[in-house]
Amino acid sequence: MPLPFLTADRAFDTTDDVALPYDDRDRWRRPYRPGPWRVGAAAVLLLLASFVLFSSVVIAATATPASAATVFGFALVIVVAALRLLRMGVWVSARGLRHVALVSTRTTPWNQVAAVRTVQQPVRWLGLPRTVQGQALVMNRRGRSSDGPAPLLTSHNADFLGRDPLAFDRAADTVEAWADEYGRD
Repeated sequence: MPLPFLTADRAFDTTDDVALPYDDRDRWRRPYRPGPWRVGAAAVLLLLASFVLFSSVVIAATATPASAATVFGFALVIVVAALRLLRMGVWVSARGLRHVALVSTRTTPWNQVAAVRTVQQPVRWLGLPRTVQGQALVMNRRGRSSDGPAPLLTSHNADFLGRDPLAFDRAADTVEAWADEYGRD
């Protein structure tokens, strides 16, 4: 029984990359979906936050308000970490390329981007110290040495591990296309 509405999977699996007439190129957008590892980790953190929030209610009813406020603050930190985890990744707009990490955000205007390319190199597995052979999307900035730029995306990070290998290729190609379109002098 087909459902009459468009699901999220169908919207992202389309092969036509034609911009819609109402697309705003100045809005920051992620050219790929968050991966299953990232969404799963955020869901576990939000589940933990719900238990901590429930415990703060119990503490507020039975103990001092200061201890309940402390536990409530800890729950808010967990919620903010989960939301930040979902926001991590590479974002593009007509203004530049933005790399969002857990505690930092680095924005590079397109006129400072020399090249964005995919390279074959050892990459970190889920951001852990263990490295495996994979692909990485790297950005070279103008006026900076290219001694090993930090990867923007890897084929083994939380967005692409466990997904179709073509998902990384599509995301890397999309970021490279944005760099080719807006990175010209």
